[in-house]
Amino acid sequence: MDLTLHVWRQSGSNADGRLVTYEAKDISPDMSFLEMLDVVNEGLIEKGEEPITFDHDCREGICGACGMMINGNAHGPQGGTTACQLHMRSFKDGDSITIEPWRAAAFPVLKDLMVDRSAFDRIIQAGGYVSVNTGSAPDANEIPVPKADADVAFEAAACIGCGACVAQCPNSAAQLFTSAKVSHLGLLPQGQPERYQRVVEMVAQMESESFGSCTNHRECEAACPKEISTDFIARMNRDYFAALFKGKRPASAG
Repeated sequence: MDLTLHVWRQSGSNADGRLVTYEAKDISPDMSFLEMLDVVNEGLIEKGEEPITFDHDCREGICGACGMMINGNAHGPQGGTTACQLHMRSFKDGDSITIEPWRAAAFPVLKDLMVDRSAFDRIIQAGGYVSVNTGSAPDANEIPVPKADADVAFEAAACIGCGACVAQCPNSAAQLFTSAKVSHLGLLPQGQPERYQRVVEMVAQMESESFGSCTNHRECEAACPKEISTDFIARMNRDYFAALFKGKRPASAG
């Protein structure tokens, strides 16, 4: 396959960026999208040019690092797939492909296709954990969890924090990510002691970042590589209003 790539190049957060055109020649349909970029980068290095910077780690759809916009779609045209799992057979010989970083104020561009997603880390740090003293690790069957609850908690815990939900949302909202992290703990017995304080702390941190508001476009659900449902946003909202009724306030609010 021969492809024409229009890649966003930006040397740093404070620099101007632009789309630069590259030719990707003799690309195997069995390559992953990142492997295709590796081939392009090898060619750039051979010519003494700066390679394209992009995030990656596991390349198995687990870490969420490989986020990028491909022809206007987070992670590309195939649903339920990260960029590293997207194969070039999803495109046709002669196609033009536009590759851009996540577009969100909360995810400033660091270089080329790499963005700073530390806003997600700060939301997790605000309450995405269980801090009760549980002692040594209990046996797996010591705390009974109804299967229905375990299944839904597992669906929420599948979130890999890639940021596709924010990038695809017209408002750059982070409710799907935050609700998944709130819900996977709030559905389990271990998460109950801090359930309501957790949701107010994490929502407060989310709102302090540069994310927009959710207006139910559901683009987040469509773009999520783990196909996480917007039902979790509704669940987070219910817990949030219940927490306010119980008098819970973020620690920063005194």
